Amino acid sequence: MIPIRDMIRSRRFPVMTVSLIVINLLVFLYQGYLGTREPLWDNWSDERYAWIQAGREAPPIFDPYYAYTTRRLPGQSVSTYAIAQDDWFLMQYALIPAELLGGTDLPPTIPIPIWLTLLSAMFLHGSILHVLGNMLYLWIFGDNVEDAMGPVRFLIFYLLCGAVASFAQIAIAPGSSIPLVGASGAIAGVLAAYFMLYPYAKVLTIIPIFFFLRLVAVPAVFLLGFWFVLQVISGAGSFGSSGGVAWFAHIGGFVAGLLLVGPFRRRDVPLTLWRSLRSRRFHR
Repeated sequence: MIPIRDMIRSRRFPVMTVSLIVINLLVFLYQGYLGTREPLWDNWSDERYAWIQAGREAPPIFDPYYAYTTRRLPGQSVSTYAIAQDDWFLMQYALIPAELLGGTDLPPTIPIPIWLTLLSAMFLHGSILHVLGNMLYLWIFGDNVEDAMGPVRFLIFYLLCGAVASFAQIAIAPGSSIPLVGASGAIAGVLAAYFMLYPYAKVLTIIPIFFFLRLVAVPAVFLLGFWFVLQVISGAGSFGSSGGVAWFAHIGGFVAGLLLVGPFRRRDVPLTLWRSLRSRRFHR
């Protein structure tokens, strides 16, 4: 199911939601620009050794097995291989569990404290589908949640959910050297807030039915509830695997959103789903 838009109009321009979308897209465009530049060539032995000396497995980009192109120049005794500059940049500012928990900035190093990768990783994405999918969800659901909180509280809420999401994924693989990137965890928190605040809002959604695609207005409580159940099922099936989708970041971000939406909403905005559950009746 792919949501297209919801049926609730925000009362004011969602300045923070739009700002987050613009920043994410600009960072992704910068990543794309770096990908067009001359790659970095080396044998990367010093970088691999730094990771080994720290008692950690070196990230995949330092493994010659993953190299697309190798070369040996005249007079060289070892082969060198290329690392694309966008991959180098992503590895620098991604959240790497082994680095964060070890408190050591390992190659490729960055000019900021290592804990700030909790934030920088939220603005990096691995592919165009990754960033566009995330920004679609943020655009659909973010404006109303921002409306319910105000722009400053919404930003703090968004970043906190993203940080909790990262720690949820780290808890599953604390020694991993695989980079964690993307706004998915933070946006999962936004989805949870929408789930609690506007459960009966209709969301226009593309639903595949056999060989056809149908546009259906689905209540948010069902759409987002189904989304969360899928994350839990996928997360349970991902144990023992490395890389891929950070399912537990999605789960952690959603749970954080459920817990944080109450204190971050404006006092005149009701927790509609909670109120309905307490009264044990649902309204259309």
